[in-house]
Amino acid sequence: MHEALEQYINATNTHDFAEVSKCVHKDAVYYFTDRTCAGIDEIKAYFEKGWATIADEKYWATDVNYILQTSSTMVCTYNFNYAGYVNGKYAEGSGRATNVFAKEDEGGSWKLLHEHLSRIR
Repeated sequence: MHEALEQYINATNTHDFAEVSKCVHKDAVYYFTDRTCAGIDEIKAYFEKGWATIADEKYWATDVNYILQTSSTMVCTYNFNYAGYVNGKYAEGSGRATNVFAKEDEGGSWKLLHEHLSRIR
């Protein structure tokens, strides 16, 4: 797994958006199953709602495929998985993800510019 994706997933599992925001581009757009979030404030609100809904959530990626990588852009697809407790009962699920990472400048760090998550039907 590429370092940028690994850092993002590790940050997500802290359940602290201050950590997640270190990995997210200021102009990021996320497509979730039930809504689109544009910008850090909307993304933060969505993450925090999710963490409040699924207690002790653990998130991870499997079957990661890097479909494009240049010096400034990286695109990967993967299966996402999660497990935690909803209303005190254990719950788990999975779906598909596409992430687009970009470097704002040469030598800069990778930032997540776009994430698209969907359920597998």
